[in-house]
Amino acid sequence: MLDILQTVLITIATLAILVAVHEFGHFWMARRCGVKVLRFSVGFGRPLLKWTDRSGTEFVVAGIPLGGYVKMLDEREAPVADELLSQAFNRATPKSRIAIAAAGPLANIVLAIFVYWLIFLNGVTGVAPVVAEVAADSLAARAGIVAGQEFIAVDGKSTPTWETLQMQLLERIGEEGDLHLSLKYPDSDLIYESTVPLNGWMQGIEEPNPVRELGVTLYMPALLAKLDQVMPDSPAERAGLQSGDLVLAVDGNEVANWSEWVDYIRDVPEQSVTLLIDRDGQQRKLQITPERKLDESATAYGYVGVSVAMPEWPKSMQRSVEYGVIGAAAAAVDKTWQMSAFTLTSIKKMLTGLLSPKNLSGPITIAKVASSSVQYGFYSWLTFLALLSVSLAVLNLLPIPVLDGGHIVYAFFEWVTGKPVAEQVQVWANQLGLVMVVFVMVFALYNDVLRL
Repeated sequence: MLDILQTVLITIATLAILVAVHEFGHFWMARRCGVKVLRFSVGFGRPLLKWTDRSGTEFVVAGIPLGGYVKMLDEREAPVADELLSQAFNRATPKSRIAIAAAGPLANIVLAIFVYWLIFLNGVTGVAPVVAEVAADSLAARAGIVAGQEFIAVDGKSTPTWETLQMQLLERIGEEGDLHLSLKYPDSDLIYESTVPLNGWMQGIEEPNPVRELGVTLYMPALLAKLDQVMPDSPAERAGLQSGDLVLAVDGNEVANWSEWVDYIRDVPEQSVTLLIDRDGQQRKLQITPERKLDESATAYGYVGVSVAMPEWPKSMQRSVEYGVIGAAAAAVDKTWQMSAFTLTSIKKMLTGLLSPKNLSGPITIAKVASSSVQYGFYSWLTFLALLSVSLAVLNLLPIPVLDGGHIVYAFFEWVTGKPVAEQVQVWANQLGLVMVVFVMVFALYNDVLRL
């Protein structure tokens, strides 16, 4: 119950920050352009909190935290007093309306840059992408990649960590042509260059894992059956297991790693088993009876309520980059640009069928990712916040009626032609745009439900 509450609160906080920044962009630019703002709302529905400033703008925090809006004075929505006509949005110049519409997404871009700046200012540490295994007859095998090599670049772009390698490979999803790989031999400056011919690579895959699809398993330390957390009132706690215990054997069968321990326990729900553990250098035996639980397909499995103690990475495998104030700012701008381009490219590939629409995520996935990112630490949550802010900016700039990009198109047309888009045309276009947005939201929610 507490986990659900935490997830909800974190999700609300994340969305509230993104929406507040987005709408503040519209609000700030509207005032600079002389347009009167009637209401600034974070959330929809019944107001939970509201106040009015000296300019007559009503600020609202509403009960449904799934968006927000800025309501401006507009003759198309309600009669406007003669003395306020100059402050109506519909009377503003096309340039002013473009600026007001674009200010929301740009505010999200600025937020992303600021957040990435904070992240880079703290320094970035990652794990070197060293090849552990190469699958037989895979793309990597045919490219001559062998165990021990370290990826250093993809298509000429540096890949010092797992994350950067994955991102560079993801950019080529669904594409054709040659993928250029650069790898370094262990304990050597010798560089191995190779190309991998692509033909619709990973096209239509619901959960693409480019490293795996390449046929590569990256090195990671052995994951021993060492316990980290023991859940309260779990079979593990009742059996006397403690954090730091190392499982050596189960029913006399030696346990070499965490996977073997998990597989054994899952196969014996409600059956008593004997554990041999190492605790502070002393071996002892314990009895434990896994609880019976059901997975998504209603198949029973054993559960004891423990988590794994993650191994420490050798210093030789760690890659750290330190930035100064200026360097962090430059890196933040570059990262924001990279993620914006990646988001836009992903949308294009989804529309052209190169990327599976099932990769589209909705509020449930956002909530789960937001919650898990916090569990991994404050900077993990910041990374997620920046990524979501970039996505919100790019999506809102799409030329779809009812979105900011649609308003920009209307105003740009009037600016170029000197004539506004016919009101009836705007009504029809807005209705079509609303249907499109609702359809995408429902489809994303459907994907979320399937992932549960």
